[in-house]
Amino acid sequence: MLPVAELHLHIEGTLEPELIFALAERNGISLPYADLDELRARYEFTDLQSFLDLYYANMAVLQTEQDFADMTRAYLARAALAGVRHAEIMLDPQAHLSRGVPLVTCVNGVASVLATSEGDYGISTLLIAAFLRDQSEESALAVLEELLAMQAPIAGIGLDSAEVGNPPAKFERLFARAGDAGLRRIAHAGEEGPPSYIIEALDVLGVERIDHGIRCMEDPELVERLVEELTPLTVCPLSNVRLRAVDDMAGHPLPAMLAVGLNVSVNSDDPAYFGGYVDDNFAQLASVLGLSEFDCVRLAANSIRSSFASEERKTELLAELAASGS
Repeated sequence: MLPVAELHLHIEGTLEPELIFALAERNGISLPYADLDELRARYEFTDLQSFLDLYYANMAVLQTEQDFADMTRAYLARAALAGVRHAEIMLDPQAHLSRGVPLVTCVNGVASVLATSEGDYGISTLLIAAFLRDQSEESALAVLEELLAMQAPIAGIGLDSAEVGNPPAKFERLFARAGDAGLRRIAHAGEEGPPSYIIEALDVLGVERIDHGIRCMEDPELVERLVEELTPLTVCPLSNVRLRAVDDMAGHPLPAMLAVGLNVSVNSDDPAYFGGYVDDNFAQLASVLGLSEFDCVRLAANSIRSSFASEERKTELLAELAASGS
């Protein structure tokens, strides 16, 4: 198993059906599904919104710090088996605040587990607060100020949820504030949204990394820029197929993206919903697209170099990667 960094992962998207039922029972919540099979049957999505509807509905089971901690532990245990050695984990605070769950509950629940992740699972971790682009910038700014006031252990901010009709420029002030606070900045762009959203995220929001970015291939000038600037693109193949952003794995643009020299990595996005973790994504790329061992190593190296880990940690993981192929 190659050592990799996972750079595009929503912790709420790791809620496996079994854990959803266990947390519902613990918290006395009645689910709208009779059993695991009925819940799993709903994991057939037609687009991003159809996924988001289920994703937000299932969050109802997350009520206490222990719930958030249990979800985080379950992800780290599975990620360790997938070869993940560093993970940058997004949390959606607004999605929990809107349900009446205090900010301190969701942040502390996740962060308490991440604090010892390297010793417990061999995975160094960073926490990123992701903001919902279908909500207002005012709401996002208020939450960011609260996170800063409580000195939440976040390394950066992201931008996720429904992309179409919610351009990056809508959040210019939010990202400027995060930059002033010394936070790293990333944003989803170019998944369902047009290539222009990628340009906007880079130029208006000043992001250091683009989540998804697959639609950059429609704009040759943008591709040239991304190659030249070595802009990291955190690609999520199984997610793209399950959300119909790509028709099927055989038609996924990742090999073409690699071929033109784009700085792409492989990530799982919301693995409980999209059919697999990082190792499952690599396995599909190898079996369906014939991705070579050389390309897999290249993708792993890209993930490590594109991370926000310390230079010391990056050097350590790149050495581990080099040793794994010897």
